Amino acid sequence: MYPADPLAAEPATPGVAPVVEEETDVAVETPWRVILYDDDIHTFEEVILQLMKAIGCTAEQGERHAWTVHTRGKDCVYQGDFFDCFRVQGVLREIQLVTEIEG
Repeated sequence: MYPADPLAAEPATPGVAPVVEEETDVAVETPWRVILYDDDIHTFEEVILQLMKAIGCTAEQGERHAWTVHTRGKDCVYQGDFFDCFRVQGVLREIQLVTEIEG
C-alpha cells in the first residue's frame, strides 16, 4: 500500500520544515525599450519635437536624448510594455527617424 501523500514517504528531520514547491501564475514581464539611432538627416529641433510628441517629454529631456543619440549613436528613449513601445516607435517613424524595439 502506498501513502496518500508522497512527502509522507520521506523521513522527517526534526526541526527542519520540508520544502514545498508552489507553482504561481505570476508572469514576469520583460521591459521593452524603444531605441533611437543617430542619422545625418534630421535636425536637433526635429528630433526634440518628435520626442516630445512621442513620449511626452519636455524640450529639455528631448534635448538630452538628442545629444545622447548624437554622441553615442543611439539612446533608449522609452521603456514600457510592447504596445506602448510600438505606439512610440510609430510616432518617431512619422518623420522617418530610425528606431528599434528591444525586449
